[in-house]
Amino acid sequence: MRSFQGSVCSLESNPREKVKDYCRKLVAFMCTQVGVGGLIVGYAVVGAFSFSWIETKEERPQIARVEDLTNKTVLKLWEITVYYNIMNKTSWQNACDETLLIYQKNLTHQVKDGYDGRTVHEIWSFPAALMFSLSIFTMIGYGNMVPRTLLGKATTVVYAVFGIPLYVLYFRNMGKVLAQSFRWLYTWLYECTMEDRRSEGEVSPRIIVPSTACLWVLGGYVATGTVMFAEWENWPILDSCYFCVTSLCKIGIGDFVPGANILDSKSGHHIKLIINFIYLLLGMGLIAMCFDLMREDVRVKVRNLKTDIGLCFEVIRLRAIACYRQRSIDE
Repeated sequence: MRSFQGSVCSLESNPREKVKDYCRKLVAFMCTQVGVGGLIVGYAVVGAFSFSWIETKEERPQIARVEDLTNKTVLKLWEITVYYNIMNKTSWQNACDETLLIYQKNLTHQVKDGYDGRTVHEIWSFPAALMFSLSIFTMIGYGNMVPRTLLGKATTVVYAVFGIPLYVLYFRNMGKVLAQSFRWLYTWLYECTMEDRRSEGEVSPRIIVPSTACLWVLGGYVATGTVMFAEWENWPILDSCYFCVTSLCKIGIGDFVPGANILDSKSGHHIKLIINFIYLLLGMGLIAMCFDLMREDVRVKVRNLKTDIGLCFEVIRLRAIACYRQRSIDE
């Protein structure tokens, strides 16, 4: 008792020990399920702000080139119109066609170089940067957004190095939490259905969630995302399902990304990107849950299979002995 009081007094009198104690408590909380979930969301938000700030400091050079090219083309067309006026229509049309053809070739070159008509503020909005951060530490890697600056590329490397282990920790912890919750729900429903059939005093066995239930949960989640993205993005049902499956499986092909081709910021696609972020983050947790539950189901089935194989070999051995003894008696 005295030693405990002495440690408390020393802790109160020493600010350094108090700071260390707070840090230990903070680290212990961050390693819990709630702490890891909040940490992964906070890490994504910090990454979104960082990438948005880094990549919007300087406008893309293609924007200035296309604007200058357009201005020069318009000026050239005006000079052609002034020179030929309307007295020589054929020469005016030929000169305009030649000028527009040059403009088309130069514009095509800029499009191949990455020009799509969007400024850096439109590309690196907060919801888009949030999705970019998610694609880094979850290892999806859509590829529709890439850092252009050297600082952005260096930040991406550092962000991935620290973010991927954090995501793995989130994946494992969230899987345990959701698995425990789903196991409790499944057990409660099972006991409710079997309550009338069970005799008095009978001990209820340990319930194992079957793999089919996990597959039904994943199928329902994918179906929900399919309908949601098909309605928002005007995608075909197959394309929407294709996007959900490739994203949740962390394939990240990148040919379909919500909000990637929408230029109107008033259309609400920023909110859709945030909902997409939540959908994918929860989906990763569900996959971790199903992995944990299916692993338990597979272990039980393998154990039962091992027992059945052992019994089968034992029966074969006993029959062989009985057959051998019968043959010995006959001889």
